[in-house]
Amino acid sequence: MFTLDNKLAVIIGIGGPHMSLSQVFSFACEACKKVTFNIPSKLEADNIVGRVNLKECLRSADLIRSGDPDFRVLDDGSVYTTSTVVLSDEKRSFTIWLSDSRTQAQKEIKVLLEHQKKVLRKRYAKEAVLRRSKRRWAPIPCSMQENSLGPFPLFLQQVQSDAAQNYSIFYSISGHGVDQEPLNLFFIERDTGNLYCTRPVDREEYEVFDLIAYASTADGYSADMPLPLPIRVEDENDNHPIFTEAIYNFEVPESSRLGTTVGVVCATDKDEPDTMHTRLKYSILEQTPKSPGIFSVHPTTGVITTVAHYLDRETVDKYSLIMKVQDMDGQLFGLMSTSTCIITVKDSNDNAPTFKQNTYEASVEENAYNVEILRIPIEDKDLINTANWRANFTILKGNENGYFKISTDKETNEGVLYVVKPLNYEENHQVTLEIGVSNEAPFTRDFALRTTMNRALVTVHVRDQDEGPECSPAAQYVRIQEHSVVGSKVNGYKAYDPETRSASGIRYKKLHDPKGWITIDEISGSITTSKILDREAMTPRNDLYNITVLAIDQDGRSCTGTLAVNIEDMNDNPPEILQSYVTICKPKMRYTDISAVDPDEPIHGPPFYFSLADTSPEMNRMWTLTKVNDTAARLSYQKNAEFQEYSVPITVKDREGQSATKTVRVNLCDCTHPSQCLPTRRSAGVILGKWAILAILLGIALLFSVLLTLVCGVFGAKKRKGFPEDLAQQNLIISNTEAPGDDKVCSANGFMTQTVNNSGQGFCGTMGSGMKNGGQETIEMVKGGHQTLESCRGTGHHHTLDSCRGGHVETDNCRHTYSEWHNFTQPRLGEKLHLCNQNENHVPSQDYVLTYNYEGKGSPAGSVGCCSEKQEEDGLDFLNNLGAKFTTLAETCTKR
Repeated sequence: MFTLDNKLAVIIGIGGPHMSLSQVFSFACEACKKVTFNIPSKLEADNIVGRVNLKECLRSADLIRSGDPDFRVLDDGSVYTTSTVVLSDEKRSFTIWLSDSRTQAQKEIKVLLEHQKKVLRKRYAKEAVLRRSKRRWAPIPCSMQENSLGPFPLFLQQVQSDAAQNYSIFYSISGHGVDQEPLNLFFIERDTGNLYCTRPVDREEYEVFDLIAYASTADGYSADMPLPLPIRVEDENDNHPIFTEAIYNFEVPESSRLGTTVGVVCATDKDEPDTMHTRLKYSILEQTPKSPGIFSVHPTTGVITTVAHYLDRETVDKYSLIMKVQDMDGQLFGLMSTSTCIITVKDSNDNAPTFKQNTYEASVEENAYNVEILRIPIEDKDLINTANWRANFTILKGNENGYFKISTDKETNEGVLYVVKPLNYEENHQVTLEIGVSNEAPFTRDFALRTTMNRALVTVHVRDQDEGPECSPAAQYVRIQEHSVVGSKVNGYKAYDPETRSASGIRYKKLHDPKGWITIDEISGSITTSKILDREAMTPRNDLYNITVLAIDQDGRSCTGTLAVNIEDMNDNPPEILQSYVTICKPKMRYTDISAVDPDEPIHGPPFYFSLADTSPEMNRMWTLTKVNDTAARLSYQKNAEFQEYSVPITVKDREGQSATKTVRVNLCDCTHPSQCLPTRRSAGVILGKWAILAILLGIALLFSVLLTLVCGVFGAKKRKGFPEDLAQQNLIISNTEAPGDDKVCSANGFMTQTVNNSGQGFCGTMGSGMKNGGQETIEMVKGGHQTLESCRGTGHHHTLDSCRGGHVETDNCRHTYSEWHNFTQPRLGEKLHLCNQNENHVPSQDYVLTYNYEGKGSPAGSVGCCSEKQEEDGLDFLNNLGAKFTTLAETCTKR
């Protein structure tokens, strides 16, 4: 059995016993027809069978396929077995197909396999020879010693082929050590087949060299199959075993039992495995401290275990072991190395803390608290600043009232005893405490079975102190009935002298009284009511009324206490209905619930009784009340009730007859949810705030200012006369232009009226007066022609309508009769109204409103803007039919 490299040449078997070498070459040229290979009767998988010259058959072949699945063909023509092949008969054949996909050319090669029974004949020989039953050449087992001393080149063996009997054979080799790394380590003599090594070899680097030997004729053809030639390097014990670590560190608890595993040491050896060169043995060369022997190591596994019954860290806390490992199973001539193993003994809680003394004494003044009175030291042999060393102190007896506490000082590990509540010398002159100590960590199991908690007694002496008054108990209680008459006296707060247990000589003073309802007697401490007590006025309600009292003795020392006054409730408050306004959506809601509360205690409160205060038939026919629970009733309406707001008086009584009546406004609304009727509710129940009241007052002041301005304008108009002017083609115009200055127009009664900011009373206020380019814009009053009053004015004179007609100037009168005014305006305004109701086709259309700045809600008379469309030349006849829109204007202008 052997393996070959793909580069190896393959011997092509000879077709017959009488065929010459030249005939073999001629046959190879005809490889497309038939190729014969001589092979053994059995071939393992992946063994080479031979090589076919594919180029001679079809040089351009790009597809090669074997007709037998037991064989595969490579691109260079090498034929390999794909599985184990056994020739049951003497011959076996298969076909190799070649094809060129570009030219579609196809050829086939017949391959014949025969048993290897024939031998090569001498060139040109005609006679037959005897057949040989042995292989022509075979691998010769070969090895070389590692680190050989030579001499070099060192002869290893000779390689020979049986073909050398008849032909001139030349030998060559390839593989690692020849043409691969390490290069030129081996060479073979070409003619003799002698194999040599050129230098020493390290087995740890190369264990075996797999060489391939070749035998070929002078013309380059293989005379035999390539020969695998393994050269094994024999191991030499040239490597010391090495520990994986120079220093090992292990830990083991001091409470460990016999046979506890401490750790494992391990070593490696580069020599050949499973030989004496790598059979290692471990041992302990030295232990520090030397005695007693605590540890042992398993010679094969390297496991270190304890061999003593116990380790005591307090005696030795660290051990150092020198470990040895030796190959050749520990024999004296074996190679060895050493390593250090440090074993640290971990602390276990196997030592109990102990008091240095059995008894201790301390003293403290009475009434002192939160003070340190004693430090108690202890001893513990365990490792410092660990849980095995830190102490826990406990007061086992004597602290039933909680006057003391004990803690541990983390730095010194001492027990620190404190007084946390004041001690009273008159009650106890001394206190005896029993203190116990343990560790934070529990004791080991073996140690806990044979030890108990260490204890000590501490006697605390209480020193007497001259004390001030004692307010005890701190809170004292009295009861006073609500609404008691002023001056009612009851027992108050009492303090006493702890030395004499007497209250004589102690004065009392009130420090805090929330409502000022109580006075306190300085000598006796009794209290007297100074006001009527109202339990419902307390905050929080239904709680005690607390008064802080100061007690002072004759030396000025004091204490404070609390006098808690329990005000006994009286039924002094009737129940109160919570709702004042409710909304019922009809018909979705059939009723609404009315509820009430009583500030008195429950004994004077529910159940409540609801009834209609108005017992008239109309009220009873419209509304009904039914009980829901102890604090609520249901108000229902009749189906025929109308949508409006109703006032329903309801009376409610508590269990003792205290009653109250309240009128509930009920909004019976056509809605689906009460929120849709909120605007009505708000308008009906508006409560003005301070800013709303201030705004109203400012509005009233502004109104008075306007009225005052109008009055002043009326009286000023008596001195001047004139008609209003129409500067915009004889139209009545409401201007939205506002500018500073006084607007003055002439009213129908002859008075000159002054307006401010386009607002006024009567005619001038209704029509308005606009500012255009800094001048006045007024109503034109000129009959006939296109002249206005402005064109009739002269410097220092007042022109009237008559002066514009005939040129006569009247300087003392601007007053016209009503008939003149009516004849002047009525026809013209009527005609303009008629035209304003028509579109451009003179067809009646809806009235339209000119767009001006919004100045508030309009008057019932509506807009007169449409009257400004008609030109002056159309005449004034339309003023005869003004209609309802100008009623307000006419009334204002006719007033004198």
